[in-house]
Amino acid sequence: MNKNEIKKDSPNEIANYREAVSVIKTAILQSQYNAAKYANEKQLMLYYGVGKYISENSRSGVWGTRAIDTISEQLQKEMPGLRGFTARNLRNMRAFYEAWSEEALVSESDPSNLEIAISKIESAPSDVIWKSQFPNLEANSFLSIGFTHHCHILSKCKDRDERLFYIQKSAQEHFSVEALDRSIKADDYHHQGAITHNFFSTLPVSDQAFRAVNAFKDEYLLDFINVEELNIRDKEDVDEKILEKAIVHDIRNFILAFGKDFSFIRNQYHLDTFGVDQYIDLLFFNRALNCLVAVELKSGPFKSSYLGQLSGYLSALDEFEKKEHENTSIGIILCRDMEKPFVDFIIRDFDKPMGVATYKTSKDMPEEIRKALPDIDDLKRLLDSEEK
Repeated sequence: MNKNEIKKDSPNEIANYREAVSVIKTAILQSQYNAAKYANEKQLMLYYGVGKYISENSRSGVWGTRAIDTISEQLQKEMPGLRGFTARNLRNMRAFYEAWSEEALVSESDPSNLEIAISKIESAPSDVIWKSQFPNLEANSFLSIGFTHHCHILSKCKDRDERLFYIQKSAQEHFSVEALDRSIKADDYHHQGAITHNFFSTLPVSDQAFRAVNAFKDEYLLDFINVEELNIRDKEDVDEKILEKAIVHDIRNFILAFGKDFSFIRNQYHLDTFGVDQYIDLLFFNRALNCLVAVELKSGPFKSSYLGQLSGYLSALDEFEKKEHENTSIGIILCRDMEKPFVDFIIRDFDKPMGVATYKTSKDMPEEIRKALPDIDDLKRLLDSEEK
């Protein structure tokens, strides 16, 4: 071989290199994840310790009324560039401690000695501190979300179980703060898994039925649909076609409201069943359920005839559209209103998995909030005058 020739790697060697890159890449990403997770745990424990120290001194009258503001200002002077220790955040740390102090297994310490307080917290494994007091929540969930998430949950949710629900949901679905706020605003705690359905009698596997129940809500907040801007004469009766167009126009926000794992296939999905044309309002695929989900939009209250129509769509989907590896298709009716006992009574006689939920748009906001908002025409005139 010419000494100037470069030996080429064999296919086996190239495959080995690719495998080595994959292994090292996985190790790096796992290490980065563990480092970030560990740092977040330590930050939460620090904030809990500082919150404990502040609470036991400020609430007992040891400090004056301006103590927290003064301490924050002095910290900024002595540690330029210090982040996270504003007066507001110090109060958040106190609220964080006071919200969970009865839950955590942290030994009591002298409130005048912060060093002892934090050392006692850090001497115990973080999962030991929290786990045994959270029977319905993994300690990892509590420690994996950031302090900002905790602050949002504490400020907007007063009930303990509701707080635990959003902590676990944030951890499981890797919520951003914005996604967390949307979930709280939509009141997922009260609506998630509360849909009226017949899943347990129609889905062949109980695990699939449980997943289906948890995938849907009994009410959806479609506040991104502004009825006023749709230029509808009769605001009390929004036509299904107009509502559908508004949803398709902003399908991203609809999916955010509908839930995770949904992929939009198309609207007005055509089914040709023995020469009969049928059209599903909205068709989705859910990755977690591994099935097609047909959604029918209704502008008025629930009618029993809707279930028969949807059952026909599901039969056609399962017979002609469903792939071999997919599960039985599911249907959801989204209507303005319903009498739940009546729907429970009617839906039980259908052999196709279906659920019925309601929705609200922007016009359904409480009257006091709607009155506080500026009029659309006034805003337009204001914008026009600004441009001129």
